[in-house]
Amino acid sequence: MTAIFKREFLSFFRNPVGYVVIALFSFISGVYFVNMLMNISVDISLEIISLRSFFIIIVPIVTMGLFSEDRKKGTEVLYYTNPITMFDVVAGKFLAAMSLIFVMFINVFIHMIVTKAFGGVVGAGDFGAAIVFFFLAALFVAIGCFASALTDSQIISALLCFLFILVIQMLSTFASFLNSSVSSVLILMNVDSEKANAFGSGLADVISWLDPFVKTQRFRFGVFGVAPLFFCLSMAVFFLYLTFRMLEKKRWSQR
Repeated sequence: MTAIFKREFLSFFRNPVGYVVIALFSFISGVYFVNMLMNISVDISLEIISLRSFFIIIVPIVTMGLFSEDRKKGTEVLYYTNPITMFDVVAGKFLAAMSLIFVMFINVFIHMIVTKAFGGVVGAGDFGAAIVFFFLAALFVAIGCFASALTDSQIISALLCFLFILVIQMLSTFASFLNSSVSSVLILMNVDSEKANAFGSGLADVISWLDPFVKTQRFRFGVFGVAPLFFCLSMAVFFLYLTFRMLEKKRWSQR
């Protein structure tokens, strides 16, 4: 696994991918931080929450070539013919992508240090937002790994990952829309308004339960909980398992 990790992590800097995502993330976070400084109101947790919305761009770029590039070049055969487990391959590539995310996030840690050095407040909510950032990153990187394992095209892999993340980010909006729409339809069908609203609200709650952003929103206020982090970690493990199964299936097909 260590060899896979080193190979993949260094590969980010042998091509423009690593430099592009670090520069993009640094620019965006820098704009937010400078804007807060100009308004004399620095809230690192708000900066981190704003940066999370860019997962939809950054994660597909980071993960699109993890497996699809090997498949396109035919180098994936080396994984199937060498004495290495598919678990090592998946874990090594996943950790390499997460390490790149960590390198990107160093910029935010610098903002925390600058804020504290100039008398600003860096509280539990800021660290809570940072913790959530990495757990959400783990979930989306795992999704990106799965998308990359599905195809030999980096573009298709990036698009699939983009769509997966977009759906997750839109869950709350979809839940609100579904709540009002279902309730209205049921009322038009002469269903009691109270029951219709209760059904629509219940349906919206089910969808919102799947939203990792909703589950972790209290962390920015310094209210910590194990269940939201366990949910993100469980979903990340689930997508990594799907990736593992995809590779195992290909491995046996080579024999």
